[in-house]
Amino acid sequence: MNPLTHSNLLPDPLKAWYNQSVENSLAESGCDPQVGLTSQQVSQRLEYYGLNQLEEKAKRSSWAMFLDQFKDIMLLMLIAVAIVSGILDLINLQQASEKASEFPFKDTIAILSIVILNGILGYLQESRAEKALAALKSMASPKVRVLRDGRTLEIDSPQLVPGDIMLLEAGVQVGADGRLIEASNLQVRESALTGEANAVNKTVEVELSEDTPIGDRINLVFQGTEVVQGRGKVLVTGTGMNTELGKIAQMLQGVESEPTPLQQRMSQLGKVLVTGSLLLVALVIIIGLGVSGWDLSVFQQLVEVSLSMAVAVVPEGLPAVVTVTLALGTQRMVRRHALIRKLPAVETLGSVTTICSDKTGTLTQNKMVVQRVDTLNYSIQVTGDGYEPVGEFLLDNQPIATEQYPELEPLLLACALCNDAILQYEQGEWKILGDPTEGALIALAGKGGVDKEPLSQRYSRVDEIPFSSERKRMSVICQWDSSPDRFQPANLPYSNTKGEQPWPFGQATRTTENPQLTRYMMLTKGSPELVLEHCTSSVHHDDRAAGTLGCQPLTEEQRQQILEQNNQMAGAGLRVLGFAYKSLDRLSAPEADHEILEQGLVWLGLVGMLDAPRPEVLEAVQRCRNAGIRPIMITGDHKLTAKAIAQDLGIANHGDQVLTGQELQKLSQVDLEEQVDQVSIYARVAPEHKLRIVQALQGRGKFVAMTGDGVNDAPALKQADIGIAMGITGTDVSKEASDMVLLDDNFATIIAATEEGRTVYDNIRRFIRYILGSNIGEVLTIAAAPIMGLPDVPLTPLQILWMNLVTDGLPALALAVEPAEPDVMKRSPFSPQESIFARGLGSYMVRIGIVFAIFNITLMAIAYGYFPHWKTMVFTTLCIAQMGHALAVRSNKRITLELNPFSNPYLLLAVTVTTLLQLLLVYVPFLQDFFGTEPLTMMEFAVCIGFSTSLFVWVELEKLFIRWYSKGKVQG
Repeated sequence: MNPLTHSNLLPDPLKAWYNQSVENSLAESGCDPQVGLTSQQVSQRLEYYGLNQLEEKAKRSSWAMFLDQFKDIMLLMLIAVAIVSGILDLINLQQASEKASEFPFKDTIAILSIVILNGILGYLQESRAEKALAALKSMASPKVRVLRDGRTLEIDSPQLVPGDIMLLEAGVQVGADGRLIEASNLQVRESALTGEANAVNKTVEVELSEDTPIGDRINLVFQGTEVVQGRGKVLVTGTGMNTELGKIAQMLQGVESEPTPLQQRMSQLGKVLVTGSLLLVALVIIIGLGVSGWDLSVFQQLVEVSLSMAVAVVPEGLPAVVTVTLALGTQRMVRRHALIRKLPAVETLGSVTTICSDKTGTLTQNKMVVQRVDTLNYSIQVTGDGYEPVGEFLLDNQPIATEQYPELEPLLLACALCNDAILQYEQGEWKILGDPTEGALIALAGKGGVDKEPLSQRYSRVDEIPFSSERKRMSVICQWDSSPDRFQPANLPYSNTKGEQPWPFGQATRTTENPQLTRYMMLTKGSPELVLEHCTSSVHHDDRAAGTLGCQPLTEEQRQQILEQNNQMAGAGLRVLGFAYKSLDRLSAPEADHEILEQGLVWLGLVGMLDAPRPEVLEAVQRCRNAGIRPIMITGDHKLTAKAIAQDLGIANHGDQVLTGQELQKLSQVDLEEQVDQVSIYARVAPEHKLRIVQALQGRGKFVAMTGDGVNDAPALKQADIGIAMGITGTDVSKEASDMVLLDDNFATIIAATEEGRTVYDNIRRFIRYILGSNIGEVLTIAAAPIMGLPDVPLTPLQILWMNLVTDGLPALALAVEPAEPDVMKRSPFSPQESIFARGLGSYMVRIGIVFAIFNITLMAIAYGYFPHWKTMVFTTLCIAQMGHALAVRSNKRITLELNPFSNPYLLLAVTVTTLLQLLLVYVPFLQDFFGTEPLTMMEFAVCIGFSTSLFVWVELEKLFIRWYSKGKVQG
């Protein structure tokens, strides 16, 4: 063990540093905050702690990944068939047998080509390297400034060690986790870690309780976050895997990727097909030897029959068809603003039973919007979207003009001037530079006709008292400039017709002839309770017609009224700010006590804002519920805000339980699983909480989609059955950990993508019904040949490959783009655990396969006795009959005549092209030689057409019978 482990001067990275004082933290680190670590200390700690970088587990090599593709049971059987076929070709060549082909080993080469192609397709899907950790590592590698040996140095962040003194300023990225020891107006954007848009005001002199969630640890900074403003000095306490980013990396690496429902179903399908094929092969060989007696040539013929059966039972084209179908689904989803990163996710979306959604930016606009303004006399609603300074002020649901309400106008002026943000119009959109909360205030002022930019020139800021977490308020002092060239009365509120310059604060109206009146004003905003404590009076209007304002003392009753208004807004989930002002005769001295300066304020009113829900999300949530999918909100925001948004959107009802991160932390996983079915809102959660919630839902048998945009969401995105990242606000880490990316960051897009996913799964079942029903017919037809005593195999492996890849493949691809059923989003999701053969698919395939085989065996018996080209007739009938089956299989309930033939024009094209290709095999000499076919006479071809239509007629009659039977059962 390293001897440093026993040193009491080594900081423990796992310690709860946020409940330690600065003095204790420095003492434990063994570091002088004015000098920093010495070079020797740095060297020792690097040896003990290691580099400040995220560690990555070993991955499978590309070769191992490629070889794993050939563990599929169907591919293994095809490999065995190819080997046996090659051995038989070799024996025939050595014996100069009549059966020796002009193209030796063509079956072996064809089968192995299909096997390799399927292996390459599987590898390409799986070889998307896991890039989430790489993206995470990129966040952890900035340049940082540190204090070492008494000098300020710039180093690479991997060289940071616990105990280092790290220096922060606006614009830098934090290189490690640490405890603040000095801070000046420090704000840090932690959205990448916590998911919340607002920058966090950091402070030094505070000790927090041990159960303080990560979003409230205001005396710590975290690796990968960004300094928005101010400066700070930080004692590094955690590096590498001991940072909050490191914990997320550990969770990412600890999440095992589970096979999707489609992958599980395809695996089940392969096992059933191979098992059934082997049993049938054994049965055919036993019966064949029993009928014909033991003979080497008979045995060789039976082996050839078995090879054909084995090739027939495996749908070689199915993996390619499934891949192309999923790819087409991804293209349709992109048109609906959903980018699929992993192909199986297309179908998996159709199985989702629960959507866990982050609030900020997904359910909401990620833009703070003022919704309510309260003065002592009025409670006014405000309309509008985003930061656009366009909206109405409503009193009792009726629009009002702000100039008619004098006490409202100075409040708007304070919103504009007591503000550091900038509102800009760029590329057809209003954007905010600065804090979203302050952006909402500028937009509010703009809706009332108050423009910040010209106001800031006329009321220039000469001093300010910055916001701090202790004071919870901000004040600015502005000087009124009455020079004629900088003042246009028509552009500002309170202009009048008496030639006087407007002055909205106080009872006096200043004029250019009377410059001795008050020229300065203090504007204050912040926590309503704390601002109100410093107020002694409030504004009131003397004469609405004249538009003048006065001041009156605040009564205790009015104070209670203001606090009640504040509580109502907070209870509705609004973020509330209080506003006040004070007239000043002169500027205070720089050393003046700010606490004293802010006494005797005049109360202006309350402003309540909300990160408003996206307008289209309410309908999307309703569609979600109609589709049997349960929406859940998981957010790092406050409990009241989360509850208000969830109730507005219909995610939760009034009175529903809200579970916070602190409460969740105290629950065991078993207890959490017992509660997840009743909780639809989770607030103030940490990354590990989100992961536990998803795991608890999965433990209850739910199929979970998880949305998110922050680094904190990445482990849960990877754990979820479908991880959905945000394309606009999402971090690279969340995108790389996800299966799908929302290009518009919109919850409504998830529902659109879910509809596509359900359609894709329906179409996959549709063409599996088509392919395997036909394959079963092929297998039974081949198996009947030796039992009937026929001298030769009716189909060669190469002909069967042709049917499985081309004759089956092209119509199957066309079925993959069949339009959605009308009720696709009006039913509950099908169970992810259901078998691929569920809901009648298995019985249909067996039933149709037997009927198909009966028609073809009848043809084979007739053709063998009357037509010389009987094998080509069997081959052609099998191919053309499948075209009729493809047309009939479009719907389970409606007959083909009831369907619009042009709603899927690709199917008509596929049927036509495939039929023509089959005719080329029969009538083109080169293809005849290669595929072993012979030209059919008109009579032979007419017989093939007659038997081919039988399957189409049977399927259509079956639909009519089922409809008649179901109708009679209902009436009965």
